[in-house]
Amino acid sequence: MLKDRALLLGQLHELRSEHRDLDTIINRLTYDESVVDQLHLQRLKKRKLLLRDRITWLESQLIPDDIA
Repeated sequence: MLKDRALLLGQLHELRSEHRDLDTIINRLTYDESVVDQLHLQRLKKRKLLLRDRITWLESQLIPDDIA
C-alpha cells in the first residue's frame, strides 16, 4: 500500500510539473501572437486539460474514502 502511494505521488509530481511547463509555454505563445501556430497551441491546451484530468484522478486516489 505504501509503495502504491509513493508511486502515485511520484506520478502526481511529474504531471504537475508538466502541467506547469505547458502553462508557461502556452502563456509565452499567446503573448507573442505574431508567431502563434493555432493548431499547435490548441494541441498544447488539450494536453494540459488531459493532464489536469489525470492529476484530479490521482489526487482522488490519494484521498482516503473515510466518508460513509
